[in-house]
Formats: sequence, C-alpha cells, structure tokens
Amino acid sequence: MSSTGRYIVAAATIAAVLWLALTSRDEERPVEGGVRVSSVLGDGDTAGFRLADPDYRLEFPADHGAHPDFRAEWWYFTGNLTAKDGRQFGFQYTIFRFALAADSAERISSWATRQIWMGHLALTDVAGERFHRAERFARGGEIGLSGASADPFRVWLDNWVMLSRDESFLPLQLSAQEHDFGLELVITDGVGPVLQGDQGYSAKGPGTGNASHYYSYTRLDAHGQIRIGNEYVRVAGQAWLDREWSTSALGPGVKGWDWFALQMDDGADLMFYRLRRVDGTPDVLSAGLLVNPDGSTTKLSPAETQIRPTRYWRSDETDIRYPVAWRMEIPGEALELNVEALLDAQEMDLSVRYWEGAVRISGSRRGGTIGGLGYLEMTGYEDD
Repeated sequence: MSSTGRYIVAAATIAAVLWLALTSRDEERPVEGGVRVSSVLGDGDTAGFRLADPDYRLEFPADHGAHPDFRAEWWYFTGNLTAKDGRQFGFQYTIFRFALAADSAERISSWATRQIWMGHLALTDVAGERFHRAERFARGGEIGLSGASADPFRVWLDNWVMLSRDESFLPLQLSAQEHDFGLELVITDGVGPVLQGDQGYSAKGPGTGNASHYYSYTRLDAHGQIRIGNEYVRVAGQAWLDREWSTSALGPGVKGWDWFALQMDDGADLMFYRLRRVDGTPDVLSAGLLVNPDGSTTKLSPAETQIRPTRYWRSDETDIRYPVAWRMEIPGEALELNVEALLDAQEMDLSVRYWEGAVRISGSRRGGTIGGLGYLEMTGYEDD
C-alpha cells in the first residue's frame, strides 16, 4: 500500500516468477530454488539489510532515489484526471524495487543482480466503465533494463519512465505505454514533501526498526494525455505521490489494509491506512495524516478515525468481495465523509490480486459541505 508495505502486493510474484525468470543468467549463482514469500515480507532473516531508523532525517534530493540496502521500496503515483468534454479518468502508475538478497558482492556477469523491479499501470475510464491494467518486470544491474537515480531524478523499467524535466525534482514527466492503453503526463509543483509518521518514520509493527521511511506529495497538478486503444485524450487534474522504503513487514495478526488518499475540494488532503487484523478490527498501528489548506498537519490515530464499509462489490473474475463504499468520521476535526468507488470493477487482478481505484468523496467539515476525489487501496479480502 501507499504506506504500509505495498511490496506485499508483489511478494508472491517474486517468489513464484521472478527468481527463475530473471536470475537464471547469473553465472556466478545458479538457480537452486525460489525465493520464499516470508523472506520477502521480512518474516525471515533480515541480516545484511538496513532497518528503518527513527533517528534518520530524510534528505532531498537524495531520498528521491533508490535505497538498495533496504528490502523494498516504491514510487507510487495515483490521480484523477478530466478531459475537456468532462469525462473522468483515474490512473495508478507504480515502480517497485525488491532486493532478493543482502549480498552485494561483485559478480562477473552484467546480467547478475540482487535487485528486481516491477511496474504496475492502471487506467480507469469512468464513463466507459472500463478498467485497464498491466504489469512489467525487469532485473536491475549493469545491463540497465531498470533502475533509479536521485539527481537528476529518474526511475525506469524498460520504456516506463518517471523523470525530472529540469534540474529540480519537479516538474516530472510520467511515461508508460502498453499495446491497448498508456499515459504521458507532466506533474508540476504542489503540496509536499509531507513526512508521514514521526518525521518520516512510519511504524508498522512492534519494536524499533519494524517500520518504513515514508513521505508523500499529497496534491500535485497533472496534465497531458492518455491513450485508450487508438483514442488520445487530453486531460488535466491532480495526482498524489507516495514514496516508501522498508525492510520489515506487517506485525503478527494483520491480514491486510485499507488505504485512503483523499483530496478535498477545500484544499485539505487526507491519508489514512487501516491495518486490518484477522478479526476485522483495526490494528493499533493504523495511522494517518490530515494536511490542512494552510499546510499545517494533524496526525490521525485509529481511536480518532472511525471507518466502516457501507457497500460491497463482488469480482466476476476472482469472486472476491470488496467494500467499495465507506463512511469515515473524524470527530476531532468535525469531519464526516462518504467515500465511494467511481467504478466498482477496479481490481488489480495481476500476479497478486488487490483492489486499487479512483473514488469520489462527499460529506461535511465543520458544518460546511465538502466534496472531492481520491484513491483507495484494499488488500487481504481473499478469505472474507
């Protein structure tokens, strides 16, 4: 997810697919078996990997780049776009990095690597009631199929690219094309970086280090074009960037999460992730942040944030039932919101399944009506 270890979304992919598909050319380390999912999630030996440090203070532009000594990280864009004729679209564009091993010993082959990269791309056509999705994989290393640099900023996976357009981090160019859809967007300055958790240290489980480093750009202007089949559509709207890197996993008893990234029309932004335990209750480490229009922030705890589903949708493809409408109440902020999917069928049925899609919001804050748009991600509903 945006906040809590989105690398879990790809864990089974790495274990079942990437090791055999991408490491077989490593001449110095023949393939002997797959990578265990538990090791990717941090349940196994973390020796050699760095852990999140509560005393670390994020530095830019360096932290826009890769952190290969950590087990996993991601550059995660979501957003809502509108065409001149009023049509609405949502997009998700993410590039993940995973370390298969902590060993960084020099190898002879240029194909050798301990880093695997994965990309997810999705486009929601609200009026057309169509949801497009795609994923890609590549190895890191000297061959240059994927990688990241901080200054100048560039993250790439084949011809999927995120890069700065000049010497500063923003504006950014986002480019990704598949045979049936794609996007070319320019992302310009907005709100951020916003440090999540405690100065960018976001606790995910008990004990020091079982956490991630996490920051967001919660409101960025976006414009450019999207492609659906042979149709090119000029669009403009707002985007959200989440950046996170970690070695640890979720705490024991946590089954999944519900992550909200909401941009309200009064200029406030809200991020909240509910870590969902096996019994359905929120974990005590669920957390969030309200970014006020003046730039001030308010931390949100599970005790202060009441969230409950109000409507469900069942996938025809996987038979998984997801809550696609929610009620959120934050009494301390006099904030009441209804959150509902713009399209129910926004399931990312890829190597690992999860639901991620565009949502609309409506409600009230301090006595006045409020609306807006955002994104919602949900995992761990397979057995519900």
